[in-house]
Amino acid sequence: MTTLLVIIGIIVIIGIIAILWGVSVYNGFVKGRNLIQESWRQIDVELNRRYDLIPNLIETVRGFAAHERNTLEEVTRLRNTAAQLASQSQGAPNQQRAAVESELGQAVRNLIVSVEAYPDLKSNVNFLELQRELTDTEDRIAAGRRFYNANVRDYNTKLETVPSNLIANFANFEKATYFEVNDALVRQAPSVNFGEISSRPDQEVGQSGQATQGSNALLNPGQSNQPYSAPSAEGSQQQPQWQQSTPPSEQGGRSH
Repeated sequence: MTTLLVIIGIIVIIGIIAILWGVSVYNGFVKGRNLIQESWRQIDVELNRRYDLIPNLIETVRGFAAHERNTLEEVTRLRNTAAQLASQSQGAPNQQRAAVESELGQAVRNLIVSVEAYPDLKSNVNFLELQRELTDTEDRIAAGRRFYNANVRDYNTKLETVPSNLIANFANFEKATYFEVNDALVRQAPSVNFGEISSRPDQEVGQSGQATQGSNALLNPGQSNQPYSAPSAEGSQQQPQWQQSTPPSEQGGRSH
């Protein structure tokens, strides 16, 4: 009788320990899932802030760098696509959105670097402020991505290891999605050609100004019915000073 009571007592104790362990593991999964969601919301806030800053950057650049119309249109297209993907996924991360966001970040950095050829733009107060804000936003996105992916890694590792995977399967916990780019082409650093600005013919600029703008409309998140048109090379307020001056050799030829 005593032996039976001891065995029952041991079984009860083991059962209590197993229940407490299961509850602890379950709560750990819930905590990890909530931490992932919170870290993603921080990234999403910065991504939406970048959506808001890009139209102001384009408006500032186009008045000084009309020759960069192709670059501006590329930034516009990527921003437009990223905003649409964010709306379709209801703000959730996925591989497609990660790829587009990475391309958008590279395109913005490419645009900022290319304006080194425009001294007037580099000294513009509005551009300098936008450049600073975009740089800070990109830094926060990068830091938030690292924090988010670290949380996803810990959560998924716990989800797949024994014996915690038993609780995960029982409670239907699912693997979290990394916010990263797996495409090697997208991971490549952007190529910036400073010679393109000075060597581009004026005729090409005139022809590019007649291109349609419908596919490059910027869509603000939640305002897809109010497109924002990409800047046109035609009708820009001014051109860089190095284009306005006439070479002395041409002035001499005209005088004769």
